Amino acid sequence: MATAKSKGAATKSGATSTASKTRASKTDASKTDAGKTTQDTSAAPVGAASSAAGKAAKPSKASKAGTGKAEATPPPVLLAHVWENDVDLVGWWMSEKLDGVRAYWDGRRFVSRLGNEYVAPAWFIQGLPDTPLDGELWVGRKQFQRCVSIVRKQEAHDEWRDVRYLIFDAPSHNAPFEDRLQHIQETLARHKPAYAQYHTHEICRGVDHMRQELRRVEALGGEGLMMRRPRSHYEVGRSHSLLKVKSFHDAEARVIGHQPGTGKHKGRLGALLVEMPNGTQFAVGTGLSDAERSRPPAIGSIITYRYQELSDGGVPRFPSYVGVRHDFAWPGKK
Repeated sequence: MATAKSKGAATKSGATSTASKTRASKTDASKTDAGKTTQDTSAAPVGAASSAAGKAAKPSKASKAGTGKAEATPPPVLLAHVWENDVDLVGWWMSEKLDGVRAYWDGRRFVSRLGNEYVAPAWFIQGLPDTPLDGELWVGRKQFQRCVSIVRKQEAHDEWRDVRYLIFDAPSHNAPFEDRLQHIQETLARHKPAYAQYHTHEICRGVDHMRQELRRVEALGGEGLMMRRPRSHYEVGRSHSLLKVKSFHDAEARVIGHQPGTGKHKGRLGALLVEMPNGTQFAVGTGLSDAERSRPPAIGSIITYRYQELSDGGVPRFPSYVGVRHDFAWPGKK
């Protein structure tokens, strides 16, 4: 019998979570992980995919025929569905949904969900194991754009000292989630990486407990919560064993125009004219800093926006700008 202890490890922003204990025998065949919005893929069970997760731990780059350019290979990650108030969450594992950059550690480097490498300094990755880990490169709450600006530079640099790698899964460890949590903590205790830490989880006591924790996290500036089905296994693709819970929705849109500002924003951007994948167009005029209004995202950029709900016509209500998405495959893009 393996016991997975959820330690109250604090993140840099000072968030802590209740320590929890659980005991689990090594049987069962459900699945889990944490993820963000990306294109949907079909789930593959760990029995067939755990070896794939291990073998694909070092994503290769295949040359495009006739171009000489390398095409990145996405790593085998698990992605979440949205909680629709239709699942009893008693006994599920609960953790804060991080507003950083999803990063798969393949045993020697960080790669994005689309397979692009994040070039981290040697001192940042020192102590990380030679086996796959799944987590998020994170600077702090409401620091998504700063995190992106740091990790996307194609050379190692000193700003990585502001980043932490928060680990929430071990893809190639073919065991229930509770055992994987314990494996992560034991691995970190053994290797002692200076810039990586275990992402804290606690057991959910029910919907009221979940909503209380959601309010706490959002009051601190966090995105929401991730819920993991107990005793679930890691699988590749989108799975109902991993659910995300937020008060607001978020999605991606493509910038198709810049609307000039008026009043205090005269002479700079007033709003971004954007288009959803289904062709619906609308404007995003809130959430932009003065610097972003002076140098707005270029036409053709993909942005993430947050909204309350969709209107009867399918238009997002109260959309607010979150940031530019550099690692998102626009549907239908060649």
